[in-house]
Amino acid sequence: MNKFLISLFFLFYIGCLEVSVPKPKSFLYLFFPNAEYEKIDSEIPFKFEKNKIASLSKFEIKNKSKTFNLLYKNFNAEINLSYNTLKNNFEIYVNEAEFITNRHEKLANELSKVAYENSEKRVYANLYELTGPVASQCQFYATDSVNHFLSGALYFKIKPNYDSIMPVVKYLKNDIERLIESLEWKYQD
Repeated sequence: MNKFLISLFFLFYIGCLEVSVPKPKSFLYLFFPNAEYEKIDSEIPFKFEKNKIASLSKFEIKNKSKTFNLLYKNFNAEINLSYNTLKNNFEIYVNEAEFITNRHEKLANELSKVAYENSEKRVYANLYELTGPVASQCQFYATDSVNHFLSGALYFKIKPNYDSIMPVVKYLKNDIERLIESLEWKYQD
């Protein structure tokens, strides 16, 4: 009987030992629909193309700026847009936009800048992409340097973990580039 109890105890002891089993690699899978763009021509003094999956919020007036958002519910993200009419204050708006980007740059691992110029449509823009633990991974401004100034920033409604949101940032950056490239100012004759 003693041998039976010892054997039973030994089997019980071995059965309770934790055995480490390597887990297979897994990757986050996100579904990115093919981007289909539509022209937005509304009460604001410019036209642009937006991705059909983004919804447009109502326009608001905040501190003399017309603001609105492109909402991406599938990604829990939004592109905040702010429009201002220039009245000999071009440098103020450019400095303000670059100041905001510089504040984010302090936390960023890297900052890249792409300049856009379409002299035929009078659109001049800068797009900034920031990597790392920043609140906004993409920021931009576009202007004709005389009458119009549009600024925008990409925000997620979650705590940013850049490694996890990087694929979404790249997808939405394409939408921002399309917005800039399709931008047309409305001029009063």
